[in-house]
Amino acid sequence: MIFRRSETVIFYSWQETIVSMAVAGAIVGAAAGGWINDAYGRKKATIIADVIFALGAIVMAAAPDPYILIVGRLLVGFGVGIASVTAPVYIAELSPSEIRGSLVSTNVLMITGGQFLSYLINLAFTQVPGTWRWMLGVSGLPAVVQFFLMLLLPESPRWLFIKNREDEAIAVLTRIYDFDRLEDEVSSITTQLEQDPQKRDDIRYLDVFKSKEIRLAFLAGGGLQAFQQFTGINTVMYYSPTIVQMAGFHSNELALLLSLIIAGMNATGTILGIYLIDHAGRKKLALYSLGGVIASLIILSFSFFNQSSANGLYGWFAVLGLALYISFFSPGMGTVPWTVNSEIYPQKYRGMCGGMSATVNWVSNLIVAQSFLSLAGAAGAGFTFLLLAVIAVLAFLFVVLYVPETKGLTFDEVELLWKERAWGKNPETLSLLQS
Repeated sequence: MIFRRSETVIFYSWQETIVSMAVAGAIVGAAAGGWINDAYGRKKATIIADVIFALGAIVMAAAPDPYILIVGRLLVGFGVGIASVTAPVYIAELSPSEIRGSLVSTNVLMITGGQFLSYLINLAFTQVPGTWRWMLGVSGLPAVVQFFLMLLLPESPRWLFIKNREDEAIAVLTRIYDFDRLEDEVSSITTQLEQDPQKRDDIRYLDVFKSKEIRLAFLAGGGLQAFQQFTGINTVMYYSPTIVQMAGFHSNELALLLSLIIAGMNATGTILGIYLIDHAGRKKLALYSLGGVIASLIILSFSFFNQSSANGLYGWFAVLGLALYISFFSPGMGTVPWTVNSEIYPQKYRGMCGGMSATVNWVSNLIVAQSFLSLAGAAGAGFTFLLLAVIAVLAFLFVVLYVPETKGLTFDEVELLWKERAWGKNPETLSLLQS
């Protein structure tokens, strides 16, 4: 019995390591992605990410042992990291201002929709010999398709302007706007560059933390990113088939089918979140989301604490807990951290602070992915989900105390909000904190 338990822990450790290496690669890719974007442009950065990802998929599919599989996962993660930095910037810089927000928001929807599609493909491959190789290898096809499609797309006009390639930039803008609008856009970009000629290299990372307002803003933004991961979302998405099997459903096909439903709910919840975030507000949406997450994790903990019972109903309770978790998490904590981090920093430090908070997210993701199954194997899934519930309670209190409501505020008003939090209310202005 002890030997079997030891084998289980070793198996989970290998599984965690293989999964976590993609996240480790993404941390490095995201860190390098900013430099690649600035040096070579958004289009080339995307193409580079596609090549690295496709190469990683081939390595994974052909891996003769777990060590080579880990190398493949690192390559895939590196490509994902570069893409995670590039895609939102590329979309925003090519989008007309009146639809920019909705187009950039669809990036999250495409991620959750892609997760749903991946489960559907994996379900189809469960009956194919060499199942896991096909599952991993086919992931390279979207990267290959995107590689060739990116060859047909233009470079970001704003990056071209920065590189003093005005003629090329105007040619790109001509494909997006009519003549009257084109003049306005060119004038706007030119004026912005003239007003803010400072280069990225002129900004030092240590300068960020000299300002109390920025420290408070980064505490809120980085904290949200950390709690997004430590409340267990990628545990559910990475390991939902394993969790379903832990609940007593030992058929691989059934486990993947139930996980497919979970992934579909995640994508649907993201659509709801895109609507609610500008109607309910960021803070209120996060609090409602965390309240439901806490309840869902308690249900999961209760189900696994009673897993040894002969009553198979507890297995269905676990599946219900997973479904409720996704239903509450995806509209709120799935979207709020990224939205808040895009609007709470001053213009000068917005990119830098946003990148640092994204790094917090990836590092937190790695910690959770590397520890969940070992903790569940050693202490039990019931205890593990109870621990996540406690962390969710801390996240709820964190949002109440440290995260302000930014719905409807301009960037100038957000900066004033942080100054009031740092130095007290300005008696000559109306306090935004009371709104």
